[in-house]
Amino acid sequence: MSTPIDPAAVMAAFIDAVEPYDPCPDADPVALIGVRTALGEATFAVGDHVIRAMCKALAAYRDPEDRGTCVQCGGRHLDENLHCNECGRLHGILGEVIAQHARRVAAEDVP
Repeated sequence: MSTPIDPAAVMAAFIDAVEPYDPCPDADPVALIGVRTALGEATFAVGDHVIRAMCKALAAYRDPEDRGTCVQCGGRHLDENLHCNECGRLHGILGEVIAQHARRVAAEDVP
């Protein structure tokens, strides 16, 4: 079992990592971010620099579970074998080989 993550501590660590590079450290805050969890609560007054850093971090983030989108149903839940958990389609090279074979078999069965 893993140790629970304290969201307020994570937010504080992010701000601490970003703030030293703020080109306008004396500017007024542009946002007040509140974090309330079972572990406690905290409020952070942040400037434009921190907000922009959060936007960049979000844009750069790629979830390790993101294996693309299903071409059949548009679902976003492909397993490690590129099998769509929503409609069952198999993607990737193996999926394409199986799909081609199924098309050939279906064409042979047509009278």
